Amino acid sequence: MPVDGVLLLDKPRGLSSTGALARARRLLGARKAGHGGTLDPMATGLLPLLFGEATKFADDSLAADKTYLAEITLGVATDTGDAEGEPIARREVRCDAAAFAAAAAAFVGRIEQVPPMHSALKRDGRPLYDYARAGLAVERAPRTVTVHAIEMLAWDAPRASVRVSCSKGTYIRTLATDIGERLGCGAHLSALRRERVGALSVADAITLEALEALAPHERQARLAPADALLAGLPRVTLDDA
Repeated sequence: MPVDGVLLLDKPRGLSSTGALARARRLLGARKAGHGGTLDPMATGLLPLLFGEATKFADDSLAADKTYLAEITLGVATDTGDAEGEPIARREVRCDAAAFAAAAAAFVGRIEQVPPMHSALKRDGRPLYDYARAGLAVERAPRTVTVHAIEMLAWDAPRASVRVSCSKGTYIRTLATDIGERLGCGAHLSALRRERVGALSVADAITLEALEALAPHERQARLAPADALLAGLPRVTLDDA
């Protein structure tokens, strides 16, 4: 029986998006599969998995706005921009919550970001992380992205927790390091959780452990129709001519 539809997965920390997809694909017995936007291994949260006919809508998921919960640690910069990397600089943190909020606000709107070397973005057919692992740095052109909002949720120096709503292609690691540089103390992304992809919410997602515990027919019942990826898009009604 063909497997078609969208599974909203709550990806655990430490597992790649490709690894998560492979496990879910095996559990569902699906032949054709893809995902709607990579999450780094250190990140958790919403990962839309697409099966069968739903893979045709992958571009709609990739193009959707995203919402993240992020923890930014000030005073330590790493070579990857996140907690997975090695510290490359340590500086004293001399800012308070108000100063952090002001620095973050400077990055709301249309901004230019230079993609990090440790990313899946490709150069000459190779992902940038391949160059980074070989100790090579290649030139990356800045890209225009839109940060719709940065909401400060908590401040416990040297850490700040924020909710970020942004367009496709926004690197939260880069946002964290840029905020740290603006404050003059450096920073890295210490935790990340994706809450939303377009109209899809992590509140409706299932973990791999919960999926494994279900009977085969119950796993199939967790699949949403392919057009779930189009929820929230404007509708056009055509009159009969």
